[in-house]
Amino acid sequence: MSARSKIIDALVVKLKLIDGTAQYELNIFNNVFNKLKFWDEVNDYPSMFLNAGPETREYLPGGFKWGHMTATIRVYVSAEEPEAELEKAFTDIEYVIDANGNLDYDSGKQTEDIKIMSIHTDEGLLAPIGVGEITLQIMYELESN
Repeated sequence: MSARSKIIDALVVKLKLIDGTAQYELNIFNNVFNKLKFWDEVNDYPSMFLNAGPETREYLPGGFKWGHMTATIRVYVSAEEPEAELEKAFTDIEYVIDANGNLDYDSGKQTEDIKIMSIHTDEGLLAPIGVGEITLQIMYELESN
């Protein structure tokens, strides 16, 4: 399994902790997956789907390489006020990302940084369903050959 897949899987594990208790506003009911689904394929709400996007590389002296991967978290909710539910989800996701910038994803390997690059919603277009998307930038060390 690639580092990209392992990072996404590790993020899924962390996001499954969103259970509506303590610091969390929303209960995700363990509906977090490492694949992409579109709104017409979703049956359980709220749900989150993660997928890895493009990657760029930064080559440094001594054979050291950074990987900069984009990842997308797509969130689906169903509520009378879907935009308010999405805001709860975004707040919880931001908390998880802020707490896990150095995410352990493989025995002894960690991400160097995880940043939220953008947050988008469907702006109520599909009410009572709400669709939101967070784009992440994940920096991690690549294996040297």
